[in-house]
Amino acid sequence: MRRRILVLIFLPGISFLSAQPDSSGFAPVGTPTELGLAGYAKVLCSAVFVSQRDPDEAFHNSGYWMMPNDQQDGNTYTIDREKKTVRVTRGGTSRSAKLYGDQGCIIQTPEGIHFTPVAVKSKLPDASTQAWPMGDKASKDPPPAGIDRARVQKAVDLAFSDPEGLTASFLVVYKGQIIAERYMPGITKDTQLESWSMGKSMTATLFALLVKDGVYRLDDPAPVAEWHVPGDPRAAIKIADLMHMSAGLRFLAQQDPDYSADKGYPDHWFVYTGAIDVFKYSINRPLQFPPNTEGRYRNCDPLTIGYLIKQAVTKRGEEYLTFPQRALFDRIGIRRQVLETDPYGNFVMTGYDYGTARNWARVGLLYMQDGMWQGQRILPEGWAKFVSTPAPAWKKGNYGGLFWVNGDGAWNLPKTAYLANGAGGQKMFVIPSHNLVVVRMGHFRGDRAGMRALNKALGELTAAVPPAN
Repeated sequence: MRRRILVLIFLPGISFLSAQPDSSGFAPVGTPTELGLAGYAKVLCSAVFVSQRDPDEAFHNSGYWMMPNDQQDGNTYTIDREKKTVRVTRGGTSRSAKLYGDQGCIIQTPEGIHFTPVAVKSKLPDASTQAWPMGDKASKDPPPAGIDRARVQKAVDLAFSDPEGLTASFLVVYKGQIIAERYMPGITKDTQLESWSMGKSMTATLFALLVKDGVYRLDDPAPVAEWHVPGDPRAAIKIADLMHMSAGLRFLAQQDPDYSADKGYPDHWFVYTGAIDVFKYSINRPLQFPPNTEGRYRNCDPLTIGYLIKQAVTKRGEEYLTFPQRALFDRIGIRRQVLETDPYGNFVMTGYDYGTARNWARVGLLYMQDGMWQGQRILPEGWAKFVSTPAPAWKKGNYGGLFWVNGDGAWNLPKTAYLANGAGGQKMFVIPSHNLVVVRMGHFRGDRAGMRALNKALGELTAAVPPAN
C-alpha cells in the first residue's frame, strides 16, 4: 500500500536514455549525467545554505536520487562558503548551484540568472513576542480536554522509532493548539526543511487568494494566451483541470503507467535540473488527453497555475517575488518560507521550496478552519472542500485540488483526511474528523522506513483524541 503512494510522488534514481525531440519545440537538452549533477548541486546547495545542514550528511541523504541509478555513487562535491556555491562532480563533468538570497539556490548557467533577486521581509514582530499560531510563544489557554497523553507520546515515539527513517520533525496540532512536537538532533523549529511537492499545495493556497479577489474562477478556461489561438485544443483546458492535475498536457513522467526509458529524459525532472524557464516550458506542452479525462501526476499543471499567479500579480503592478509573504505568510504567522526560483525568477513550487514544521502546521490550520484565520476569511469559502474532494478524472479517488486525498484509505486515517505530500517523506495532514493537523518532515533517504513508522503513529493519534462533533 505504501509503495503505491510513493511511486506517484517520486522515484529515487532515474534510468532513462537521452532526451528525444517532440513536436512542441521545447525538448530537454543535456545528458542525464549533466542534468543529474545540476539537480544534485542545487539540492545540496539548499541543504547547506538554506537548511544549515551538515554537508556530508546532506550529500549522503539528499539529492543523490537525481542521478541515474548507476551513478548515485562515486560523485564528489566542493563548497565555497564565501561565494555561496556548491559544485558536484562526476569524472570530468560538474555542475554548480549558487545561493541568491531569499530566492534560495539556483542552478548555475554560463548566462547567469535573468532576474534581479529581491529581499523578502516579514512585517511581523519577533515570533517570541506573539502566542501561537501568530508566533511561537506558548499559548496561555488550557489544553483541549479529552486527550490521551500516553497515546500521543506513543505516536511521537513511533514517528521516530526507526533510525533509518531519518525523521527530522513531527508536530501535532489539536483544536488549534500544539500538543506534540519533536525534532531530530541538529534540527529546530526554525529549520527550513526541504518540502518538495508540498509546495504544490502552497501553490493552490496562493492561487486561492486570487480566486477570492475575483481575478480567476475555477470553471473558466485557463487564460494562457498561447492556448487561445484558432484550432488549439488546449483552449478547452479549464483552471479546475489544472488544479486537478487533469489538464491532459503531454509531460513525460517516469511514474506514468505507459512510461518507458526509450521515451527519453522525463519532463517531470527536467523542470528541476534543466535551469530553464519552467513556466514557458510548461505552457508550451502539447495536449495528450482531452481535458478532465485522465488524472496524472504531472508538474506542468501546478507550474501553469504558478504562471497564472505571476501573470495576475505582475498585471496588478505588484512585486511577484514578495507576493507570498505579503499576501499570505504575514497574515498567518509565517515569517520565513524559502520559495526558490528558476534562473528566470519563477517560483518552482512543484518541489524547490523550504519551510519549517510550524509553518506547514499553520497552513494546515488555515485549511482546518475552512480558510478562516482569527475571524478573518483568508481563502474563499468552500476552498478547503474543493481541494479535499477527489478529482473526477483520478480513478482511485486519491487526488483533489493540488492536495492528495486519503480516498483510497492508503493512510491509517479516515478517508476524509487530505494532505500536502512531498517527496522524501514530507507530509502535512489535515484530519477534519479529529480536529488534527499533523506535520512530518525528514531527509530523503529515510523515506520508506519513515513512512512505515509514520503510518503507525497516525493510528495512535486518531485514537488519542475524541472525534470531532
